[in-house]
Amino acid sequence: MRLSVLRVGDGPRGVVLLHGFLGSGRNLWSLARAWSQRDPSRTFLLPDLTGHGTSRRLPPGAGLETMARDVLDTAREEGLTSPWTLVGHSLGGRVALLALDEAAEAIDRVVLLDISPAPIEWAGEENTQTAEAFTRVPAHFANRIEARAALTAEGLPRPLIDWLLTNLIAQGEGFGWRVDRQALLDLRPTFNAVDLWAVLERARGRVACIRGDLSPYVSDDAVRRMEALSCPVTTLAGAGHFLHVDQPQALLDALQAAVQGD
Repeated sequence: MRLSVLRVGDGPRGVVLLHGFLGSGRNLWSLARAWSQRDPSRTFLLPDLTGHGTSRRLPPGAGLETMARDVLDTAREEGLTSPWTLVGHSLGGRVALLALDEAAEAIDRVVLLDISPAPIEWAGEENTQTAEAFTRVPAHFANRIEARAALTAEGLPRPLIDWLLTNLIAQGEGFGWRVDRQALLDLRPTFNAVDLWAVLERARGRVACIRGDLSPYVSDDAVRRMEALSCPVTTLAGAGHFLHVDQPQALLDALQAAVQGD
């Protein structure tokens, strides 16, 4: 199923940038623009993952495999020249690994942004709490100020509120959420529990990881195991989970090094 997608650049080498949970392709727009300016030989696709942004909602029983197939279908329908590079942040990284497993011939390499193949345990608790709070607030508001106030009353910090408000759109005389919040909340257990080490084992030499030193998502134990499976890990100083926000230039440097020679 084709996803809503943004496109940056028109070079012959394709890169698909996959956003994280509760986000959209637009979250990685600045990264794509900066990378395209440095390297005009690339075309960047920024899809809204299934259930996110303006893409179709998650169908009943959908999981990460569904999202991966939708990414593959979209890249093909967009005419992106293969093999592609997939860069995935958080949830997007897990989707990228499954896409590589599904269509290894179409994908040259995958770069994981602050996520590992390991099940997410306590590290993902904050995002689970955010998703639960997102589900509790009303479905409709008279204006954006009301929506911000409702999220603030849930105790969420401003950066997360700004992130969630990207899902608010005009509806009738007011505003509402463009995503199925409950469906996304229900996806969290699957997203957290899935173990993708076997995928990394099969993809030896084709996956790299960039993590933030302030983030708990990629543990030191996971780093050792990934590197033993020929998956190099770069750690960015001063970066939390949102690498592209905390250290955009250092992330771009690390990305270019990770895909050098593709």
